Amino acid sequence: MALQDIVRRHWPLITTITIAAALIAAGYVLFRTMPPRAIVMATGAEGGAYHEIGKRYQELLARDGVRLRLLTTRGAVENLALLRDAGSGVSVALLQGGTTTEKGAPEIESLGTVFYEPVWLFIRRELAGKGLDGLRGRRISIGPEGSGTRALALELLKRRGIDGQSAEFLGYLAQEAGERLLAGEIDAAILLLSWESPVVRRLLTDARVEVTSFPHTDAYVAHYRFLSKVTVPAGVADLATNRPPADVVLLAAKASLVVRKDGHSAIQFLLLNTAVQVHAGPGIFQRAGQFPAAEATDVPLSGEAIQFYKSGRPFLQNYLPFWMASLVARLIVVLIPILGVLYPLMRFLPAMYGWMMRRKVSRLYGELRFLEEELAARTDAQSAADLTARLDRLEEQANHLRIPAAYASMLYMLRNHIDLVRARLTAQRGVTPSSA
Repeated sequence: MALQDIVRRHWPLITTITIAAALIAAGYVLFRTMPPRAIVMATGAEGGAYHEIGKRYQELLARDGVRLRLLTTRGAVENLALLRDAGSGVSVALLQGGTTTEKGAPEIESLGTVFYEPVWLFIRRELAGKGLDGLRGRRISIGPEGSGTRALALELLKRRGIDGQSAEFLGYLAQEAGERLLAGEIDAAILLLSWESPVVRRLLTDARVEVTSFPHTDAYVAHYRFLSKVTVPAGVADLATNRPPADVVLLAAKASLVVRKDGHSAIQFLLLNTAVQVHAGPGIFQRAGQFPAAEATDVPLSGEAIQFYKSGRPFLQNYLPFWMASLVARLIVVLIPILGVLYPLMRFLPAMYGWMMRRKVSRLYGELRFLEEELAARTDAQSAADLTARLDRLEEQANHLRIPAAYASMLYMLRNHIDLVRARLTAQRGVTPSSA
């Protein structure tokens, strides 16, 4: 059976199947592109600033129906390794500024910077006023292997000519480093922690240790563009005892919220909205609304982040729950092209069907017209018999022609015209052109 005949006979079924297939395809695309209900975030050591911030994200994301699992790590360097590994399951992490570059981590992108991470240099009181040179030959905790603290501390100390040959570097976590410093077991500790960290607040108020300004901060900032200069005001930790006793100038990296490039766009917008709730408040080193910021210190901003900082979160998320907003947005994206195809198809198929029905009758009309022309030009009785036989066949085709009731009037008219031609042929039968 020809394709044309199949379409002609079964066009309603074909239309229904086409629409059903399009809707099934749309449903499949929607299902495959819905945002995940659970994500994994690499933070840092349990009890550290990264981990505590992760807990706040966890609480806020749970309100939107997203379960955030926190993965404790040794710090930013391990966070980066996990985020780059597609098999780790980690899709979001906090990353210290200066940890990587766009070339070194092409798999990730940034959602912006979210807070300052000051480089605190705490020393025993007896070493106060001696600067970095006073650390030569001393025991210094610079953080564990794999931590961003250790990587940055090694780089900063190397600039001043201090390395593992001129000092003893130890790899304690922040809490243990603070305890050992207060106990006199180590001479100094370099900590990369937020102002809110309990370790920082305790060391700032204890008279056995001093926080010291990092020398040549402007030079460091000039060399390392991911660093900033911040000031700890005198007395800010304890006004009663004037701790610290003078303003302290520190270097500070900026922590970024980073994601894998293959992460879902709706999750990125949700993380950005959560970051505003977590980081937008004022702090000792920042003004209200300074963070999150559209800054790409190590890796470029994602397209979603650029859109968020430019015009806010998506319109639908302002009025609908997260999942519903995501579903509606996907429906719009998927259904518009489908409707763009189905609408002209729905208009074309009935028109095509009507054309095919009319063509079936018109084809017989064409044969009838040829018969009329031959009838006018017939020359003998044999041609009359041939015309009669052909007219019979034509009438039989018309009688067996199956068309819908909507087109029956065309068929009845065809039959009437066949009868007229037959009457004309009958009237002329037996009359030759010469007798005429």
